[in-house]
Amino acid sequence: MVLAQPADAGEPVSLDFEDLVRRHQGMVFSIAFHFLQDRSAAEELAQDVFVQLHRDLHRLESPDHVTFWLRRVAAHRCIDYARRRKHPFLGLDAAPEPQAAARSNDPILARHLRRLIAALSHKARLVVILRYQEDLTPNEIAAAMGIPVATVKSQLQRSLAILRANIVRVIGDVRP
Repeated sequence: MVLAQPADAGEPVSLDFEDLVRRHQGMVFSIAFHFLQDRSAAEELAQDVFVQLHRDLHRLESPDHVTFWLRRVAAHRCIDYARRRKHPFLGLDAAPEPQAAARSNDPILARHLRRLIAALSHKARLVVILRYQEDLTPNEIAAAMGIPVATVKSQLQRSLAILRANIVRVIGDVRP
């Protein structure tokens, strides 16, 4: 068990590594999987993030700091992983089908939307995943990615416009 002194100099906060892994492994894996769309790569990336957490845990001050740190490191590792791959940008037809179950009532629309998201640039894809999969606010996304809030908002706006235009192009107008 590791004890860290919180910023307000109150009681020491317990930062038990095993407990932190149990509480946050789903979030880290989810970010990696939705970005990479490859289960084994997402598992490997998540493992690397937690190895780094183990090394850096003494620097983290509170459970909230750990959550912020994990999101930031996972986001950066996803982009780094995609940059190292030989073919970081996939064409729409070449995008792999994710293994996660669709939440949409329309499975065809959900499948096309996953492919369209996979075709976005690395940063745009990560912003969309953090906003709509992880339900982070633009301020939280900006902090996790180390970019200005205005950049997050413009990335979201552009990405949604691209997704809307492409979904209409691929399957037609889906509005009732």
